[in-house]
Amino acid sequence: MNFKLENSINQSVVLKPDSGVELWVKRDDKIHSFVSGNKYRKLKYNLLKAKSLGHNTLLTFGGAYSNHIAAVAYAGKMYNFKTIGIIRGDELKNKVDKNETLRFAKSNGMQFEFVSRALYRKKTDKIFLENLTAFFGNFYLVPEGGTNELAVKGCEEILTNEDACFNYVCSAVGTGGTISGLINCSKPSQQVLGFPALKGDFLKEDISKFVTKTNWNLITNYHFGGYAKINSELIKFINNFKIQNNIPLDPVYTGKMMFGIIDLINKGFFKKGTKILAIHTGGLQGIDGMNSVLKKKNLPLLNK
Repeated sequence: MNFKLENSINQSVVLKPDSGVELWVKRDDKIHSFVSGNKYRKLKYNLLKAKSLGHNTLLTFGGAYSNHIAAVAYAGKMYNFKTIGIIRGDELKNKVDKNETLRFAKSNGMQFEFVSRALYRKKTDKIFLENLTAFFGNFYLVPEGGTNELAVKGCEEILTNEDACFNYVCSAVGTGGTISGLINCSKPSQQVLGFPALKGDFLKEDISKFVTKTNWNLITNYHFGGYAKINSELIKFINNFKIQNNIPLDPVYTGKMMFGIIDLINKGFFKKGTKILAIHTGGLQGIDGMNSVLKKKNLPLLNK
């Protein structure tokens, strides 16, 4: 697969002249059109492990607009894996062709199993996984969002030696794998800030399983109501950011993170002279699906 790591450059962001800080974006979204950002980082060592163990099937979990589902389907096709997606929400079974993400995954060969939300919550239970093995046969399990030790290992490669000049490293947070890798490879002089896309403070426990450093914190005020929740204020911000910086953001993860960072800058959270690096984790495929939802609600559409 043709991954263009050289495209992951640090791009400066336009801020108010009196902000007194610098903000840069690491463009990991430009690594690949479909397996972009942290999805490439998380899948890299998992796919190598699956191959080394002789597996020919990948099984994973995700929701209706999951970037992870889309990436696994595409990567599986390119690396000659069969792919199985356990999808949250049995009501989606007859709506695949109306859902951009699921339609894309299907076009790349992914087989779906739709389950209720109650059953989906058992996705890490031993008996549930044993039942999946009995039904589908042997497979290599990629967790929801791709987060495991091998995913964290891949995310530890996001920061380069040139990034040591930044005082803060910021990332959107879903399952915690990306920020865990960033924490592990961060310098002692750096602070790592995570911006969860979900409500609640439970992610700290998940992240702590993969890290030993303490130079990190979660900023939990910018989830906009919860996972995949969005309003006109966020839409306007994302569209204006694209116009000003020529950097597209997704509404689930990077849009909320960037909104939070700039809001904190405007409120004086960062002292003068601070250099901030925000990691663009990709996820742009989800814009089309979100626009379908926004159109039904008569809300402004997102620029891609």
